[in-house]
Amino acid sequence: MDPTPAPLIPQEGWHCLHLFYQIEHGQWQLLGADEQRARKIALSKLVQETRALEKTQLLSLSMVTPKADLGFMLVTPDLQTANRIEKQLTLSLGADVLLPVYSYLSLTEESEYTTTDEQYAATLETEQQLKRGTTEFDAAMQAFRERMKHYRHDRIYPTLPEWPVVCFYNMTKRRGEQRNWYTLPYEERRLLMGGHARVGRQYAGKVKQLITGSSGLDDAEWGVTLFAHDTFQIKAIVYQMRFDEVSAAYADFGEFYLGIQLPLDELFRRLQL
Repeated sequence: MDPTPAPLIPQEGWHCLHLFYQIEHGQWQLLGADEQRARKIALSKLVQETRALEKTQLLSLSMVTPKADLGFMLVTPDLQTANRIEKQLTLSLGADVLLPVYSYLSLTEESEYTTTDEQYAATLETEQQLKRGTTEFDAAMQAFRERMKHYRHDRIYPTLPEWPVVCFYNMTKRRGEQRNWYTLPYEERRLLMGGHARVGRQYAGKVKQLITGSSGLDDAEWGVTLFAHDTFQIKAIVYQMRFDEVSAAYADFGEFYLGIQLPLDELFRRLQL
């Protein structure tokens, strides 16, 4: 019997795993210089091998604030692969050197509120006064379908950007006595999310976001990863979205974790390893 377990690949989407660690420097200092060097080489090799896997991406982060020291963001189709790499990363610098302080598992997904062909066609008729069957209408619909094709692919099978600032937090929609997102009719939820998306589009080219679903996989319902070139844009988009009704009335947020993407050699220096 083949001892290799069968892959666990979802019907749609890729697994996304955020891993944040504190470094136990006292434990690290117990290792000799040769052993420390060997451990850093082992971690570097693991990162390189992981990044060489098909459809797999791994970001290495120097975390800002003492909430965590070191962070990884792993995107890969196979849950077996995600599980194996997570165990290897945790032990890569030696026993008890990397102490997990936070983790989050989710799946890339397409939004259920994505604009449909019919909804966009109605917008062309009412807002742009285009008539169905005309050349202009057909051209606009074809351009829309191409945009949506790329949008859906990027949501489900994303390419993580190399932008330096990375912010992660989880969020859940409220089920309180006064505000319950899940009792709203679909059309009302769709309209609310449309307003939410318009705020996000104001930050095109400044902030890239990856929203992953975690219902049944982790404690919250979504993970949000924001990429930017500076912290001002992260603060601005989160602050502005707080005034949108979707966030103000219906969203609860977890802790925020901010990291800086760094190559491993600089990461080791930053972490004083």
